[in-house]
Amino acid sequence: MKDDQFKAWEVTRVKGKLNFFLISGVLSYGLPMFIMMAFMNKPFTDGLTSPAAIIHCIVWPIAGLLFGVIMWYVTEHKYKKELASRS
Repeated sequence: MKDDQFKAWEVTRVKGKLNFFLISGVLSYGLPMFIMMAFMNKPFTDGLTSPAAIIHCIVWPIAGLLFGVIMWYVTEHKYKKELASRS
């Protein structure tokens, strides 16, 4: 982990897990995927309450949340490993 990444993660850690999950996961991954897949798969052509639209509205926010959780723990592991090597 580079020094600038190390310092940036320290700042991110202070903001907390929930903030990271929502910003980096749901908003930065889930929302763009929701939009891209809406254009590619067109789940809303049969209306907002069609099964495809409902599934689309459930899957991508959950996928974004999972992405955020995974990235938190991966980066946290790298941070702790780097912290141990610096001590």
